[in-house]
Amino acid sequence: MGLLKGERQKSANIVGQTMKLNPHGDAAIYETMVRLATGNEALLAPFVESKGNFGKYYSGDLSYAASRYTEAKLSPISAEIFKDIDKDPVDFVDSYDGAMKEPRLLPTTFPNILVSANKGIGVAMASDICGFNLNEVCTATMHYLKDPDCDLLEYMPMPDFSTGGEIIYRREEMEKIIETGLGSFQIRSRWRWIPEERIIEVYEIPYTTKTDVIIERIVKLSKEGKVKEIADIRDETDLSGLRIAIDLKRGVDPDKLMAKLYRSTTLQDSFSCNFNVLVDGYPRVMGVRQILHEWVAWRIQSTRRRINYDLGKKSERLHLLHGLEAILLDIDKAIAIIRGTKLEAEVVPNLMKGFDIDETQAEFVAELKLRNINEEYILNRTKDIAKLEGEIAELEEILSSEENIKKVISDELAAVNKKYVMPRRTGRIEPHEVIEVSLEPEVEEYPVTIMLSHDGYLKKMTDRVLKKATTLKYKDGDKPFIEFPSSNTHELLVFTNKSQVYKCKVAAFEDTKSASWARTFRPILRWNPTRASSGSSTPRTTRPTCCLSLRTAAWCALHFPDTSPRPTANA
Repeated sequence: MGLLKGERQKSANIVGQTMKLNPHGDAAIYETMVRLATGNEALLAPFVESKGNFGKYYSGDLSYAASRYTEAKLSPISAEIFKDIDKDPVDFVDSYDGAMKEPRLLPTTFPNILVSANKGIGVAMASDICGFNLNEVCTATMHYLKDPDCDLLEYMPMPDFSTGGEIIYRREEMEKIIETGLGSFQIRSRWRWIPEERIIEVYEIPYTTKTDVIIERIVKLSKEGKVKEIADIRDETDLSGLRIAIDLKRGVDPDKLMAKLYRSTTLQDSFSCNFNVLVDGYPRVMGVRQILHEWVAWRIQSTRRRINYDLGKKSERLHLLHGLEAILLDIDKAIAIIRGTKLEAEVVPNLMKGFDIDETQAEFVAELKLRNINEEYILNRTKDIAKLEGEIAELEEILSSEENIKKVISDELAAVNKKYVMPRRTGRIEPHEVIEVSLEPEVEEYPVTIMLSHDGYLKKMTDRVLKKATTLKYKDGDKPFIEFPSSNTHELLVFTNKSQVYKCKVAAFEDTKSASWARTFRPILRWNPTRASSGSSTPRTTRPTCCLSLRTAAWCALHFPDTSPRPTANA
């Protein structure tokens, strides 16, 4: 369709032509083309140069326009994907309906599988491949060609994503991905503080999330009262780029707020790697080093086939020129042979006999136009003989050694590096630079008095309330059993006679007035004096043990973690 060097065409037309090769429907084809487009920003090296609204990968609200409204063509880097495809570098197979031929693989000049991030699942096999910077991948591959045991992290230290962000860099995590293809790492958003507007502007987010997911989570935290520092949040993302604006209340530290949002939202997310790829039709989980090994082996074979094709064409051309050179010795004789031949079918045999050339050479001479049978034309053509002989010798030299083929592959990678310079988008942050904050709400510290009654009521009172209270009202027959001073920041350990321990904070209970007991959690505690076994002369002891009712135990189990040791078999 001329999409590599020609003008853009309607996306609907491209989808229609693709359906001749692809068994899927137009919707699936167009969605794939959208992901490959420059406007969608899903790939570091997009293959489709787009015009119109192709949406944004990082926004769930910005959807792409229908195919009848957009236009596209192939981007310049696609030339590296199809380079020399007409020189038999890969196998061609029948399309799904047998009407056309299609390549089994594309003869890409660089390891595109490591450049284009991919995620998907099919036939119960999941694959999650993070993208790396194009120039770093080419550099690492060039060094791998020289030394397969080289330190790849020196040349491609970490992944790179089209949405930017910052990776919390831990070398051991990256080494695991390089060697095994499994593992995970954390990536966080980038933001800036605009003091004059009191706005935090998030302009890059992790590749694994979207703007609407982040905003929905922050709004939920705000409604739950877990994030009270935010006055407003807006999604100002448009076709020009990503922007999430967070308005802060007065006196809020933006660094601490973002540290809290990093821990509680997908502004900081993890990318789990699973490099599951098909090699010769079989799925294999491979590390980056193994992928480069397979790619280099395939590329050597592809390059050898391409060079053999060039060698065959040049040898064939040289053979024809040698026949033309023989004609140069006696042009008049060639003309006389052709004119003296009565039957057309005898022209080629007569030329073969007259100049001692083979059938192919004679056929080439016989097909020459009358205007080309002159000394100047023949001399110009035969000048290429020496050049062709030199090129053929050079190609044969390359094919004689695998190291020479690797040198050709390395030169092609260097050319890609020089032609397509792509600055790294994802930054790096060291673990010690991460600000750690607690997600627990800050608790005000002040002295309190805690009272427990016989019937299981609890009262937490401040000293100010106790001083103002003239008399304390109790429920009939239920006076405080225990009364002790504490602090609002202290923690309580509640022991039960069921071999359980519950840990709770004093701040979890509301301050009560002197005239009422805390009925919100009733009955929190029920105190029963232990009795001696029947028939024993031991008097009744007044030491209480704590027994929770079923309702109270369910509430405590929901709100407080169970820190009790598990009973042994003899318990």
